[in-house]
Amino acid sequence: MSLRTIIYTDPPLLAAATAARLVTAITDLQASQTKVTLALTGGRTGIAVLEHLRVNNAMTAIDWDAVDIYWGDERFLPARHRDRNETQARAALLDHVPIPPNRIHPIAPSDGPYGDDPDLAAAAYAKELAEVTLDILLAGVGEEGHTLSVFPDSPAVHESEATVVAVRDCPKPPPTRITLTLPLARQAREVWLMTTGAGKAEAVTTALSGASEVDLPAAGATGQDLTLWLLDKAAAGR
Repeated sequence: MSLRTIIYTDPPLLAAATAARLVTAITDLQASQTKVTLALTGGRTGIAVLEHLRVNNAMTAIDWDAVDIYWGDERFLPARHRDRNETQARAALLDHVPIPPNRIHPIAPSDGPYGDDPDLAAAAYAKELAEVTLDILLAGVGEEGHTLSVFPDSPAVHESEATVVAVRDCPKPPPTRITLTLPLARQAREVWLMTTGAGKAEAVTTALSGASEVDLPAAGATGQDLTLWLLDKAAAGR
């Protein structure tokens, strides 16, 4: 596994550069395989990357008929709720590109086919991902070191078998979420961890110094081929 860290001047440059990097990565993969599987993330940086991707002139080189979209985690809220990662990703990118609807694989909402039962929704997503190897997993990093919706010393970070779990009593609102686990993240070919701001600097330094994933989950999100940390100068300040 290769580990790389790239530092950009500020968050807008990071988002634009990551979008450009994503175009290149997807088109390179499409030159050698029939489809590309990509897991998206939410948050300011994750959505900004998608917004930059939408206006990137090179984006037209992507064959959207051969891209499958998943999510690394989701807020367990009703469909089309403005705080759902799916809703924000559709507004930022997916509603603006010619991707077939059956290529988009959202996590079930709280008013979906599994009702207000996050465990059933998590189990269904795990089944959907059972035969999938993610080419690229995009993820953010929180000030306390969480990634996806896996928080320090939480039940999710101790999970060793399940690939998708429900998260309750989340320390950040909303309290109920569904997330891929670190074991599934580690099956991805590439994991891109994106974060900005001085408030993340301690978590970044600790993760890159070999911290335990129980204490700092981002340290346990590593790709099979590449783990890529994409930071602004503030997040890399330590």
